[in-house]
Amino acid sequence: MFRSSAPHTTHLRRGLALGVTVIAAAAVLTGCASSSGGSSKLDTKAKVDLTVWSGQNDQAEKILEGLAAQYEKLHPNVKIALSPGASSTDELLQKLSASFAGGTYPDVSYTFGSWASQLERSNRTLDITKEVAKPGVKWDEFTSAARATAQPTGKKTIGFPAVVDNISLLYNKTVFDKAGLAYPTKDWTWDQFRDAAKKLTDSSTNTYGYGYSVSGSEETTWQLWPHLWQNGGDILSKNDTKAAFDSPAGVKAVSFLRDMAVTDKSVYLDQTDTKFAQLFESDHIGMITSGPWELSALKTAGTKYGVVQLPGTNGDHQTVSGPDVWTLFDHKDANRSYWSTQFTEWLTSAAQDEKFNVAIGNLPLRSSEANSPAFQAAEKALPGMDVMQANAANAKKARPTVPGYVGLSTAVGSAVSQVLQGQGTPAAALKTASSAADKALAQN
Repeated sequence: MFRSSAPHTTHLRRGLALGVTVIAAAAVLTGCASSSGGSSKLDTKAKVDLTVWSGQNDQAEKILEGLAAQYEKLHPNVKIALSPGASSTDELLQKLSASFAGGTYPDVSYTFGSWASQLERSNRTLDITKEVAKPGVKWDEFTSAARATAQPTGKKTIGFPAVVDNISLLYNKTVFDKAGLAYPTKDWTWDQFRDAAKKLTDSSTNTYGYGYSVSGSEETTWQLWPHLWQNGGDILSKNDTKAAFDSPAGVKAVSFLRDMAVTDKSVYLDQTDTKFAQLFESDHIGMITSGPWELSALKTAGTKYGVVQLPGTNGDHQTVSGPDVWTLFDHKDANRSYWSTQFTEWLTSAAQDEKFNVAIGNLPLRSSEANSPAFQAAEKALPGMDVMQANAANAKKARPTVPGYVGLSTAVGSAVSQVLQGQGTPAAALKTASSAADKALAQN
């Protein structure tokens, strides 16, 4: 599928790599011409043509094409033109921006969650708040982070969750066994984690207890958020206009990582975003915090591993998630609005999701899928998927989707990277990052 071309690129980092492209697109999104409109009265028997951009290719695209064909058989009056929409998922935002200006935008499109606020600001999205409130939709089966991403400002619901993920603690059994240490448990604290990382580190064999990115990218930034949240901190102010991570909770979070990296020297500091996972696979790192995208590579490498939820602070085991969204767009046509909503609701139902997300190795969208035969088979093929699915309950807060988050992420990533490499103090670095983040938020 398009979403991740590099083997260890995460759902959370996808979309942020656009950098300037995302920011430039945001300016385009805010001032586009309106759609010419269509039927003002709903006729559920009228013939309807829908355009869906999937953001996928290969296996995932073929599965979606099959599901679209199945839906057409169930509803003969509905025709669905489904295609990837662009040459890569990253390019969909730019494609959507251009289509808004020309009035050629689709009815439904796969979108990165990091674009959600920008898309709502385009005034092109369809508000389905009333639809998802219906008991039959079972909206509460989606994680709170996924629901919040589909409701970026809390005023409108612009779509249904498309992909959900989270990060858990992965441990290398070979490295633990060699060090004579007991495996991590779901009740671990960060102090226990730090102690184990020190004991796992062996300079004579180039083995480290933990791996962390210091590239300064979103890979660096999003790994910090669980530490921040577990210590009672927030990324943004309540009105989402100012940075809030420069706080006692933020300093404590960065100080913990700094102490592991600089004082204990138990952290492999990865400049590439990918090397730490490869070293974990080859038994040179004892622990990483990663998600379901890593499990297939571990299976291929033959790594002996285990998975538990993240260590906690005072019993708080919050994690971070990067949900993507099937975003719906408004063409001022009652029939298109109705059927695009119905199709997307059907596509994200438990029965169909098992044929898509579960089939391609993603976590299931809905909590009700946890005990399904399809997911049990997926967990058997990729051990640890069940733990990651259960860990979705710890994804309580959504990563911000405001346009200024790109600049905020860059500022935080740079600060954390510098501190973990022994440059500056956590307090000073976060203060500088907060100033840069506020400027980015103000510009957008």
